[in-house]
Amino acid sequence: MRNRDNPHPDRTGRTGRQRNDRFARYWPLPGVARVIPPGGGPGSFWENRGDRHHAGLDLYAPPGSPVVAIGDGRVIFTGIFTSPSLVPYWNTTCQVIVAHGSGTYFRYAELGDLAVAAGDSIRGGDLIGHVGEVINQALVGPDAPGYIRELMERGTSSMLHLEVSTSPPGTDPRYRGGNWFTGEKPEGLVDPAQVLREIS
Repeated sequence: MRNRDNPHPDRTGRTGRQRNDRFARYWPLPGVARVIPPGGGPGSFWENRGDRHHAGLDLYAPPGSPVVAIGDGRVIFTGIFTSPSLVPYWNTTCQVIVAHGSGTYFRYAELGDLAVAAGDSIRGGDLIGHVGEVINQALVGPDAPGYIRELMERGTSSMLHLEVSTSPPGTDPRYRGGNWFTGEKPEGLVDPAQVLREIS
């Protein structure tokens, strides 16, 4: 259910010109430092994780941090993103896919809860959920992938996983938990850093 108590963009400090943009953009983690993982580094887009490549960006934030829509759009899907039924050391987290007026699709994932539902029209700055803790640290063993063990060592097991594409994300057996189990980048998948760097 959409949170009707969210502040509208005109109460977030944006100017009138920005409010009237076709696709006004908002940092998805208000109150959290704007840190974009550098290319090739942990949490970066298309990071090589051995048998898989990272499909988006990980923006690290404390559990429960609000996640807001980057721009105006329509929610086309909500659902489970990770689950211990798929990977034992995963916690259950959620995802939201938003179609924006710019012709792009954003997947906001690894959320602890949802504040929107499929079919909702949303405005930039609207709450869509909160950051979840994707990894159950007690269940991460020595056989876990190296990048998972590194997350534990850094204490970064909660994050917003953000993906951007130019076509609606579908289902593919090669995709799981924010990773593509292939060396070939799917057509239409975009580096979210390109979008985030444009946010003022």
